[in-house]
Amino acid sequence: MSENDNLQDADGKKEVELQNTAPQEESTPQVEEHTDVKNENETTKAPNNEPKVDADAHSEIEASNAEDAEDDSNAERHDVEEKDYHAMSMQDLAEELNRLLKHHKIQTISKQVNEIKAEFNAKFSELLEEKKEEFINDGGNEIDFYYTNDTKKLFNQLYKDYKQNISAYYKEREHNLKQNLENRLAIIEEIKGLLSVEENMGTTYKTFKELQEKWRNAGPIPRDKYNNAWNTYHHHVERFYDFLHLNNDLRDMDFKHNYDQKLKIIERAEELAKDDNVNRAFRELQVLHKLWKEELGPVAKEHREDIWERFSNATKTIHDKRQAYYADLDKAYEKNLEKKEEIIAKIQAIADDKANAHSAWQKKIKEVEALREAFFNAGKVPLKVNEATWAKFKDTVRNFNRGKNKFYKDLKKDQYENLQKKKELIKIAEENKDSDDFTVVTPLMKKIQNDWKKIGHVPRRDSDKIWKQFKNACNHYFDRMHAQRKAENQHLYDAFDKKVKLLDDLKAMELSGDNKADVETLKTKIAEWKEVGYVPQNKRYIDGKFYKAIDDAFDKLKMEKSKLEMIKFESKLENLANNDDDTRLLDNEQNFIRKKIGEVKSEITQLENNLQFFTNVDSDNPLVKDVHKNIAKHKKELETWKAKLSKLRGMYS
Repeated sequence: MSENDNLQDADGKKEVELQNTAPQEESTPQVEEHTDVKNENETTKAPNNEPKVDADAHSEIEASNAEDAEDDSNAERHDVEEKDYHAMSMQDLAEELNRLLKHHKIQTISKQVNEIKAEFNAKFSELLEEKKEEFINDGGNEIDFYYTNDTKKLFNQLYKDYKQNISAYYKEREHNLKQNLENRLAIIEEIKGLLSVEENMGTTYKTFKELQEKWRNAGPIPRDKYNNAWNTYHHHVERFYDFLHLNNDLRDMDFKHNYDQKLKIIERAEELAKDDNVNRAFRELQVLHKLWKEELGPVAKEHREDIWERFSNATKTIHDKRQAYYADLDKAYEKNLEKKEEIIAKIQAIADDKANAHSAWQKKIKEVEALREAFFNAGKVPLKVNEATWAKFKDTVRNFNRGKNKFYKDLKKDQYENLQKKKELIKIAEENKDSDDFTVVTPLMKKIQNDWKKIGHVPRRDSDKIWKQFKNACNHYFDRMHAQRKAENQHLYDAFDKKVKLLDDLKAMELSGDNKADVETLKTKIAEWKEVGYVPQNKRYIDGKFYKAIDDAFDKLKMEKSKLEMIKFESKLENLANNDDDTRLLDNEQNFIRKKIGEVKSEITQLENNLQFFTNVDSDNPLVKDVHKNIAKHKKELETWKAKLSKLRGMYS
């Protein structure tokens, strides 16, 4: 091996400078390691010795294809959907990681997995801080704090599976890549050796084509060795074609084939330059560059500069459109940043507005939750401010949570004090629930019931329990008291039962049509009612029902109105006389009758005064007759009221 060949350096350990040692018309250009993806043997120099190819337009493709060179299926990473992981909850992130592991090759999802892990850790870290603060506020010691949940456990297991699988993949791939590189270097060595073989050119050419096929099937190699290996290979392939000048037909046939295929690649690249889907165009352009570099050999020297420049121009057009697309995307990210800054400001305003009521804090919690959701759905922001924006958001939410936690900590303190107060009332109720001193204990039990209502809320976990304790103790006492009083007043309850039957009989009774007999019957009913006597205090409503039924029965009698009024009034006086507070009720009735007498007298006086306006009017005049009729009606009504008053005064004797 000549030291000028530098084939030993084709593994990428140092730059490769290959000098052509075979007979040729022109010296072969030096082959150096580059980051731009292009065939060095086809790159021409401008007069100022600067490359015509735009380096930025090719560097991204170069790096991507070098990465794909390590694994034939690695290009599938472009087909893995990228989602807005920032907008996902921790549960959603765990589910998305699980989906990626199930439906994609492990080597194609590293970018997505890393983004998901970063988002999950950020969200869990925020949750962890909230839980820690709550733990400390509840009196816990920071050193004892520990928190996890099912979502965190699931995510950790999924990520562990990913790490194990990707580690196994890289371990196996490392061995394969190393072996494939050795095979490719051996192929290059064999191609070099063809230049010194003394045999039939057709046989040599056939061997050369076989070596090319072996090269194409040699498998992926390490990305950091990719460019040097390919450039070295292309250099020696070109040397072989130059060596073929002794047999131009074979060489020209390959040159023409390569030229035709590269024209097709150029035409496709120019079509892609018109495609509005810049990412799709860029991905296909990567494939075209790979075909150009890996599948096709050189073309005739007179075409090399033209076709490479044409391919480069199409590449640059696609690259520029892609850059413009990302520039527009950056503008959208800036707008998203403005939205998120506004949301952060709103959360801060809510945090600064202190509330002193549970309902107000619940409203604020809902508002902040809605703003949090809006923040996550606002989209991506420029990468340079992503961490700062997220940190600012977390700090603002944390400030709100601190205010919320302080309020509920103080509220819990008040609720605990209320709990102790209510427990004291329970103690009093239970100590007195079996007492027989009803006169003394009943006011006490009523007082503690009122005190209970005045005490505020207690912790929710204790509320039902202590209420049942208190209610049971109070009910036990009052049930005993009522049972004893009922036993002492059983005759009153018996009287009530009798009156219920009398009332039912009265409602079912049918009048005979003989007013005198029916009046006597009703008076008998009233006498029977009075004879039954008193009923319990809380049952005395039945008297009102009875006398209402009596009035209804009297209304059915066909009697003179004034006489009927007096009979009903007497029935009413019977009812008043049965009341413990009869004097007060009689006084009220007397005042009412006197007022009615005064009103009727005033009405009569007014009507008599009105007659003075009719002094010159005939007494047969309808208006005059109507006034006289009205006066007579009121005088009769006045007599009835006076009779009622006289009857009422007799009740005082």
